Amino acid sequence: MEEKYINLLKEKCTKENFEKLMALDNSYLHKFIEKYIEHCNPSSIFVRTDHPDDAQYARDKAIENGEEMKLAIKGHTNHFDSYYDQGRDKESTKYLLSPGVELGKNINSIDKETGLSEIYGYLKNSMEGKEAYICFFCLGPVNSIFSIPGVQITDSSYVVHSEGILYRSGYQEFKRIANSDKFFKIVHSAGELEGNVCKNTDKRKIYIDLDNFTVYSANTQYAGNTVGFKKLSLRLAIHKAAAEGWLAEHMLILGVNGPSNRTTYFTGAFPSACGKTSTAMLEGESIAGDDLAYLRKKDGKIYAANVECGIFGIIKDVNPKDDPLIWKVLNSPGDVIFSNVLIAKDNQPYWLCDGRNIPDKGINFSGNWFKGKKDNENNEILHAHPNARYTVSLYSLENCDPKLDDPDGFEIKGIIYGGRDSDTLVPVQQSFDWVHGVITMGAALESETTAATLGKVGVRTFNPMSNLDFVAIPIGQYIQSHLDFASDIKNPPSIFAVNYFQKDKEGNFMTGMNDKHVWIKWMELRVNGDVEAIETPTGYIPKYEDLKILFKEVLNKEYEKNDYEEQFRLRIPENIKKLERIEDIYRTKVDNTPNILFQVLNEQKQRLIKVAKEITTCCT
Repeated sequence: MEEKYINLLKEKCTKENFEKLMALDNSYLHKFIEKYIEHCNPSSIFVRTDHPDDAQYARDKAIENGEEMKLAIKGHTNHFDSYYDQGRDKESTKYLLSPGVELGKNINSIDKETGLSEIYGYLKNSMEGKEAYICFFCLGPVNSIFSIPGVQITDSSYVVHSEGILYRSGYQEFKRIANSDKFFKIVHSAGELEGNVCKNTDKRKIYIDLDNFTVYSANTQYAGNTVGFKKLSLRLAIHKAAAEGWLAEHMLILGVNGPSNRTTYFTGAFPSACGKTSTAMLEGESIAGDDLAYLRKKDGKIYAANVECGIFGIIKDVNPKDDPLIWKVLNSPGDVIFSNVLIAKDNQPYWLCDGRNIPDKGINFSGNWFKGKKDNENNEILHAHPNARYTVSLYSLENCDPKLDDPDGFEIKGIIYGGRDSDTLVPVQQSFDWVHGVITMGAALESETTAATLGKVGVRTFNPMSNLDFVAIPIGQYIQSHLDFASDIKNPPSIFAVNYFQKDKEGNFMTGMNDKHVWIKWMELRVNGDVEAIETPTGYIPKYEDLKILFKEVLNKEYEKNDYEEQFRLRIPENIKKLERIEDIYRTKVDNTPNILFQVLNEQKQRLIKVAKEITTCCT
């Protein structure tokens, strides 16, 4: 190790923190730390190991420096982001690509040399006068086939606090990998602060270097842009997984209880506002993950592990009736971070649609707030932001799966894809096989927009595997990776499609909010061979008799035959239009689409046409 580096660390570290770094004998790690400590130029360094005292130090610092404020309940804090820093910045999040490298037409990128010059400019001396935190975490359970160690350098104690809730500590994991370069690297600076929030959000940049597995983030505090091990590292993991033959997915992991005390595990991918969290939190089942999953093969089976051990969830609509388990955590002592909610004079947090009376005034992401307050563009400022969040540990939930940290992960029996669809898909169906499911349910995933998001209802957005925003390889290659993944598995997981948003001709939802529990329970029985199914041109659907029993057992609700017949009616014209939409996208907007995709879509289309002809012949 160069003497210059040692002197730099000794200058900025206490003896204890210096010894923490020296205990990690990894030349790749030390070169990374040396480069960015020298470049960002903090006044001091704190090294977060796996020790609980280090986690407490970050929590205390977040209060001390004003990034968080204490709330009424012990252990609860609140963080505010800038008024203009309230969500993931897709436009400013770009891949750094070398000349000749292409990821596809719809993937945001910048020339690598240009991007590095730009981000280095923003990071230069960005930590001057501030403390830098060097943090070690592990993505996935430690000491397992899923483990990916990661190091982050940041000047935000809020980011360190958040990551301490969301991820498993990884200092010992770095000791385990010795002098390996197989780890993720994150560099973040909030930049210049004004009132403890980012001043220069117009210069916000989030750049991703896939070659060096490094994420850069500057002039932002919002966790989706700064907690580098979340969606930013998902992009790194997708790139890594494609090269190594596994999958990194935007998926929940759910344990479903079945007969004879068995538990069957499913993963599931849902675009925003399509029921992902409510599925992960089904009453009476166990949550093993709400957002990110790694899938690997072992002994001829597929296993999944939660990348995280916490939840960074949207708090809007969380209320005691619909979300009793989360509500209990949010109202009990413990390590909880609220962000961008309203803090009233009672030092309690309030958020949108929480079922409580809204205080007349308080403090929120806009500063001092009062009812009727408007911004500079004359738009009313709500008491809490629609994207306000809560950060909690999964271990604090009563329904947390006891195998969350199992290094072997969870054996997966089923994979679920769900979108928002008013008029085409049935509530639940099973694919014929792995290839059929990957193509017609995963690669063909769509979701309708809502008035609450874009102001126009019913616009179908294409979102293969609910992962389009994070795909770090060409989409055609991404689809092929899924097809190849289970090609050598004798009995791969069954693939299902669900649709919780069917509507009748009058625009009313045809299924209840809790009916999803029945569809999930049917899947559990189906993958274990306990129930038969009806073959249709698009997949297998449940028998009425089985659903009738489940509705009574699960929801204590009668299920009428006419409801079943309408919900599971094959909508031939709508299904054909969907197939044509998807085919057009893959032919015109996706490079190197596997030919089998078009073959499988056409086979399904021909099955639908055949049934339509049979119906016409029968009726005439």
